[in-house]
Amino acid sequence: MNTTSSQAHTAGTLPALSFHTLGLMFISGFFATNAFDLWGQIISPALGFATLSPHGLAKSLLGSLGLPNGDFGGYFVHFYAVGLIGYPVGWMFIFAPLWQRMVGNTHWLLPSAIYGFGLWVFAIGGITSVAGLPFFLNFSGIVWVALVGHVLYGIVLVAVLKLIERSQGASS
Repeated sequence: MNTTSSQAHTAGTLPALSFHTLGLMFISGFFATNAFDLWGQIISPALGFATLSPHGLAKSLLGSLGLPNGDFGGYFVHFYAVGLIGYPVGWMFIFAPLWQRMVGNTHWLLPSAIYGFGLWVFAIGGITSVAGLPFFLNFSGIVWVALVGHVLYGIVLVAVLKLIERSQGASS
């Protein structure tokens, strides 16, 4: 199996546009989105913290853009467009190559956590404003749960990519 596209996402070069890369995005995004949702919708409220509602933010964004904003649309945008495509594209094609060029080779944990923090700033600082919601949601409890969720997303995304890369290296 060709491992060049899986190695490229951590080596700082752009991965090839291929079905293999698309599969890497979907698999890593699937696990990262599920970790995000597990934290924000089950663990956080069980610990007495806020419950995340990312599909609610997506619904608000769709509505502010004049698009259909029912539950299906919100879940579709959150899980598929953002979780499986948007955020993995951001890592593989933007953040990881920039990190490599500016910082060089480091362990994957630090850049993945910083990437997650950047996702939080983008989603909670930017998208909420575009969606007509208060800036950083007035720094309510959900903002801090979202911070943990986005950092967790970044870490799980890259951890899964590394696991796939390692398993492909072992089978080559």
